[in-house]
Amino acid sequence: MPVLDPVSLDALVAPRLEGLVALRRDLHAHPELGRREVRTTRVVAEHLAAAGVPSRVLRGGTGLVADVGPPGAPALGLRADLDALPVQDQKTAPYRSTVDGVCHACGHDVHTAVLAGAGTVLAGLAAQGRLAAPVRLFFQPAEELVPGGALDLLEEGVVDDVPEVLALHCDPRLPAGQLGVRTGAITGASDQFSVRLAGPGGHTARPHLTGDLVHALATVVTQLPAVLSRRVDPRAGLSVVWGHVAAGAAPNAIPEHGLARGTLRTLDVGVWEDAPELVAEVVHALVAPYGVRAEVEHVRGVPPVVNAPESVRLLERAGRAALGPEAVVETEQSLGGEDFAWFLRRTAGAMARLGVARPDATGSHDLHQGTFDVDERALGAGTRLLVAAALLRAGAGTPAGPR
Repeated sequence: MPVLDPVSLDALVAPRLEGLVALRRDLHAHPELGRREVRTTRVVAEHLAAAGVPSRVLRGGTGLVADVGPPGAPALGLRADLDALPVQDQKTAPYRSTVDGVCHACGHDVHTAVLAGAGTVLAGLAAQGRLAAPVRLFFQPAEELVPGGALDLLEEGVVDDVPEVLALHCDPRLPAGQLGVRTGAITGASDQFSVRLAGPGGHTARPHLTGDLVHALATVVTQLPAVLSRRVDPRAGLSVVWGHVAAGAAPNAIPEHGLARGTLRTLDVGVWEDAPELVAEVVHALVAPYGVRAEVEHVRGVPPVVNAPESVRLLERAGRAALGPEAVVETEQSLGGEDFAWFLRRTAGAMARLGVARPDATGSHDLHQGTFDVDERALGAGTRLLVAAALLRAGAGTPAGPR
């Protein structure tokens, strides 16, 4: 078996690195929103085909799946996401977005280029008989949409025979060449919900003769998060935050309608599953004294990403082999939603954070901002990491040094 270390892995990846940077920049300059990734899908398919890797486009017309390695059931799945965000690119880089109001502000272009690079390296190893078991590549659409394009892959059954799936996500808080890992919940469930109140309306001089709808709405906005914090185990990391509240137009008229919309996030799968019924119960109890009616609409987003311990250990071993013994660090939990969670409802796996921080960056370059950009050395690091993980899981490589 080949020994896996940063030098030997870099020898596999380095000849392809210029092409991966070009692929990433091309995708960055031509971003597409979820379920519209037609060009992105074609470009990735062409990149894989040039390396002798056939792929199949999903039934929806965007996203694709490819197998590399010898025939048989996959030993591992590797996943990337294709879609961009409805965010204006504020950079001046030569590869800045050419599409007004659309930008790869979450690093999906990096995820895609890294997976494409890993796929072509693994295909080359397979041609030499150095990949003992097949690996399946998932390029999924619509990660940024709710409930997410991961469900497209699940519905097509292409995950059913995959025992484990790994994914990477850009992290602008970590330098390129570092990998952030965590066992258990690494991201939170993310749902959206709205509360609509209705009442008879009236004069603000006589609130006792009507339903004081604004006061009732204010009670929901302020008290729902507080009550839920006493109804749910605090270790669940439950967070309710409002993004939109509206009612009335005149200062001396109690309105007939009011609306509050927000998000509910939690790190606990059980709390996420019970949340719609619990939120509705508490809202109706809060507004009952005011004589107004409440309607609660709860829109399921994604469950939390809960990393399996064995999959995290695989990522740690691969990270040490590909990036060096000091490169693997424990990462923080996030309440941001990530539809990779749907994969982990079906099979084992884990997501890790790939460092992409630019050493020359000043100001804010966080995810989902138009200023977001990456240190492109992360492309080589991520590709080496995924190749190492695939070889380790397939039993085709031995990490150098102590594990």
